Amino acid sequence: MTAKLAAVLTVHNEEKQLDACLQSVGFVDEIVVVLDRCTDGTKAIAKKYNAILVEGAWPIEGHRRNAGLDATDADWLFELDADERVTPELGTEIRQFVNNHDTGYALVPFDNYIGDRLVRYGWGCSWGVSSAPRLHAKGCKRWGEQRVHPSIVLKGPEHRLKARIDHYVDRNIADMLKRLDSYSTAKARDLREQPDGVGYARNIRRMFSRFYKCYVTRKGYREGKYGFLIALMAGLYPILSYLKANLEDE
Repeated sequence: MTAKLAAVLTVHNEEKQLDACLQSVGFVDEIVVVLDRCTDGTKAIAKKYNAILVEGAWPIEGHRRNAGLDATDADWLFELDADERVTPELGTEIRQFVNNHDTGYALVPFDNYIGDRLVRYGWGCSWGVSSAPRLHAKGCKRWGEQRVHPSIVLKGPEHRLKARIDHYVDRNIADMLKRLDSYSTAKARDLREQPDGVGYARNIRRMFSRFYKCYVTRKGYREGKYGFLIALMAGLYPILSYLKANLEDE
């Protein structure tokens, strides 16, 4: 039996990226695009692909991602972001997988790029991922209540795909710094509303432990200066979030 497969995206003003992303998911049966406060040409691009459109404003990332999951009755859902591209090999593997499985979820490996440079090692600690559960049967995944890096609840057996998704994370170091500022600001709002009990001293220790985990344990050193940058951003993220939550007003 052929399973119905939907691609689900949540976007905010992604007119420069969305067309190339949607071109890469021609293997799906349905496309859902959640338009979060879009003011550019994103909506028009999504319409070109006959996407199901969900429009609104969601301060909480988990809420808007769940809105996309709820907008389709497809048997399997494949989530991706506008800065990601599905390779032909991955598209073929996904289609074969959903036609041969009834439930659960699958981890999809990533090839992460900074500009044109493929950076495969060192990601983690809330600063990029090497794989993620992007493919799942309907009802087997829900997102949590956080503004950034929301938690997830998964059901059913876990699988792992082999082909990789191309993720164009940042164009340059300036983009990386903007992302650090955005992530830490959103995390600070979460911490003001629901403190995690981690104080100043422990967040300083986190700065070094996360750097070590990304640079050494996750082999960021193999990427040279790029690996150092990733580890630095991962180390700074929790302490900056804590300081913003405690030293700045909303």
